[in-house]
Amino acid sequence: MITKENVKQIVEEWLQSGEYFLVDIQMTDDDRIIVEIDCADGVWIEDCAALSRTLQERLGDELGDYELEVGSAGLGQPFKVEQQYKNHVGDQVEVIDADGKKLTGTLKEVNGRKFTVTTQEKQVPEGKKRPVKVDVDKTFDMDEVKSTKYLINFK
Repeated sequence: MITKENVKQIVEEWLQSGEYFLVDIQMTDDDRIIVEIDCADGVWIEDCAALSRTLQERLGDELGDYELEVGSAGLGQPFKVEQQYKNHVGDQVEVIDADGKKLTGTLKEVNGRKFTVTTQEKQVPEGKKRPVKVDVDKTFDMDEVKSTKYLINFK
């Protein structure tokens, strides 16, 4: 019987030969195995096919009952692993915090399981009447936000 651990071990061995990293492995109730990988420079279809062939060879006849999907973590999908955060430092992101509040800003840094986003807020400077936009850093724990994802900008 194929287990998630079997699949993960094979994937991680394959990943050691390149710059890719594992994002997620799902084994669904309808006998599908879904493997998501990512890379700072993007994922090539040829590499997904190579990983798929490796899984097919290593799992052999046991794979017969399963549908195997190997692909990249979607560009507009929420981040699932720390490396995705690191790859997007300096990019615009959207964060939905634990309370469901949405904010956008620049992913400034990642430190362990914490990350900082620089947002712009209107504040009234002392002695002034009109508010001005100022940069404000907000730090979050990856395990406590509902989601963080890269904001695609077509400008």
